Amino acid sequence: MLQTIVKKWFRDKNSGFLDNGDGPDIMVTKSDLVNCEFLKVGVMVEFECHSDKRGLIAKKVKLLQQNKSYGQHNKGNSNAKKFRPGVMT
Repeated sequence: MLQTIVKKWFRDKNSGFLDNGDGPDIMVTKSDLVNCEFLKVGVMVEFECHSDKRGLIAKKVKLLQQNKSYGQHNKGNSNAKKFRPGVMT
């Protein structure tokens, strides 16, 4: 299983893209999500990567447990809203 972060998610299209470093982005659709209904940009996921005529496709995409320190780029700013990774239901 591979791991990466969500690069884009289009809720109106029920699909998005996972980061693939310097390579082409990996497409993901809602039908391939295992433990959630949609993804948020910046969260970490685990998945299987397959190739088809459209390019790289993520299958069996699972939202990973997020580290509590993840996303604390507002450290020191007590008025900043805390970043809460994951999905909304």
